[in-house]
Amino acid sequence: MSFDTKDIRNIALLGHSGCGKTTFAETMLFEAGEISRRGTVEGQSTISDYTDIEQERGNSIFSTLMHAKWKKSKINIIDTPGFDDFFGEVASALKVADLGLILINSKSGIEVGTELIWEYVQKFETSAAFVINQLDHEKSDFEGSLEQLKARFGAKIVPVQFPLEDGNGFNSIVDALRMVMYVFPEEGGKPEKKPIPENVLGRAQDMHNALVEAAAENDEELMEKFFEDGTLSEDELAHGLSIAIAEREIFPVFCCSAVRNMGSGRIMGFINDVCPSPAVRPPAALEGGGTLACDPNDDTTVFIYKTITEPRVGRVSYFKVYSGSLKAGDELINMAGDDSERLGQLFQANGKNRDGVDVLHAGDIGVTVKLKNTTTGNTLNTKGTSRKLAPMEFPDSRIRVAVSPPSKGEMEKLMKALFTIAEEDPTLIVEQSKTLKQTLLHGQGQLHLDLIKYRIEKVNNISMEFIRPRIAYRETITKAVDTQYRHKKQTGGAGQFAEIHIRIEPYYEGMPEPEGLTVRAREEEELPWGGKLAYYWCIVGGSIDNKYSNAIKKGILQQMEEGPLTGSYCQNIRVSIYDGKMHQVDSSDMAFMIAASQAFKTAFVQAKPQILEPIYDLDVLCQDETMGDIMGDLQSRRAIIQGMGAEGNYQKISAKVPLAELFKYSSALRSVSQGRAKFSQSFAEYNAVANDIQSKLISNHKAELAEV
Repeated sequence: MSFDTKDIRNIALLGHSGCGKTTFAETMLFEAGEISRRGTVEGQSTISDYTDIEQERGNSIFSTLMHAKWKKSKINIIDTPGFDDFFGEVASALKVADLGLILINSKSGIEVGTELIWEYVQKFETSAAFVINQLDHEKSDFEGSLEQLKARFGAKIVPVQFPLEDGNGFNSIVDALRMVMYVFPEEGGKPEKKPIPENVLGRAQDMHNALVEAAAENDEELMEKFFEDGTLSEDELAHGLSIAIAEREIFPVFCCSAVRNMGSGRIMGFINDVCPSPAVRPPAALEGGGTLACDPNDDTTVFIYKTITEPRVGRVSYFKVYSGSLKAGDELINMAGDDSERLGQLFQANGKNRDGVDVLHAGDIGVTVKLKNTTTGNTLNTKGTSRKLAPMEFPDSRIRVAVSPPSKGEMEKLMKALFTIAEEDPTLIVEQSKTLKQTLLHGQGQLHLDLIKYRIEKVNNISMEFIRPRIAYRETITKAVDTQYRHKKQTGGAGQFAEIHIRIEPYYEGMPEPEGLTVRAREEEELPWGGKLAYYWCIVGGSIDNKYSNAIKKGILQQMEEGPLTGSYCQNIRVSIYDGKMHQVDSSDMAFMIAASQAFKTAFVQAKPQILEPIYDLDVLCQDETMGDIMGDLQSRRAIIQGMGAEGNYQKISAKVPLAELFKYSSALRSVSQGRAKFSQSFAEYNAVANDIQSKLISNHKAELAEV
């Protein structure tokens, strides 16, 4: 059965870990009749969270596509993980969703994960609604959670419902949109409709009036009708609210207990009646500018938002039809490489269960298998159409580890497996670092990388160990030194001869010309690894022919690629060549390269060399009660605190921390905050290390060289 674009609803379930998204999804499927009994997370029997590792851990790790037919609509549901280690799954879900349904744990209110999710909702400009869940919990605080939402997100928060009583006595929801109270049986399910009690009728009426005003504000005809009649009909109210939600003018708030199946059916009714279809959402952005409206009569354009590999199946591709209609057997062109792909089978999914369909119209989400050259983020079009949807935006990496190299044969298999996973998961970056001579994995957090290790070992049967990654230090100098070096070598034939006199100095922008030297030519070169080399040719009288200048510079650059202290790159140095000697027969480019390299090395160790280490900006979002412990941990990591302040309901700590001290910070922060703090990091600068650390680094490097 296919659905028209106007009858499709695409919902991403979002929220901090533990807010009940997977249970809520299970209840939605049960209420819609897609499943005959509700599974539980504890019983490892939910439609979502169906993989072995999710069932072992008891929480969501991957996004899961499901669907439910409700009245005339098809509601596509994407359950997403709550841990920020897996926010790539959240980003891909928001790319294709038309509404973010953000669940709030009633006993905890807004949590750090809620704040981070909201950043992505804002970035993708996704319509949003809130569900305050777990109202049956003995420590439930609906009013406190609602006040937090209003304080954090402002006047656009518009409550639709409130519980008559939350906590152990929860069984009734007052609905201000329909002005009725739903009273649920003990086992949950279908409620009985009753009049709103007198003692809360005034509050319900005020909420209803706010909803009517919000609906009228977004449509001129409705505004006129509202002024004339003072109210709106149910259909008019639904139409106005739909516009307001689609344009992100309001964020409605609902309440429920997913575990007791109280309230989810009414929320699904609201999604069906009021929430925007893909047809009324703003057009999708195209790469390079322009937009694409969700039009079923246009040429077909499909976007792959997620790719996984399954045993015995191979590549499984999840996609959204952004325009046109897609039929089983259609051939489309992949804009990433102009490859033709035949989508032989189309499916709609409920977790791991897939049912074949013949056609999917614009706005719908589906699954296909065995695409040869198509992966996450690719756009496929009808032949002759060249548009390309804007790429997904994923969070920057926050953790890195090195991979302990196994045997050569195993390493080849390991790299193939890692690159296959990286194709599926754009938040995993595999780097074979020439500088550090290590294979590095960059991910979102320790849980993210642990998942990669689990997949490599369980699925690919390859042993993999994580080790501490090396640090990309830099070397520079702190004072000026003059020196000379003569390279002389006599062999049976022509000999080698070159002598150069050089001055090396710390380089900085706007520094004066070299004292006592006549500059004939100057070059300032941006080094590939950062920083600069200023190269001055100051030869007077032709003691060295100009033709050897490039060879001398090349010799210096070669030495700068492996600094004398730790073998790290050198940077921000000015080198002036001011004298020397050459031989008409024995001098050559090679001789001057060797002389320059050795002269630079000799001068460098005399010029009070300094090791520089990478410093990162670190932002931590945490609760008041964990702030002291987090600060103490940061100070033990040589952090320099830059500032502290409130952000929403949380405290934000900003610090500068050496990269060397951030190894396993993700795990440490989760431990010290009981999983209720989040962080982000980005490269800031290189700074000098302390003398004791410098001595230790030099000693370690010498020991490594001795072992080779």
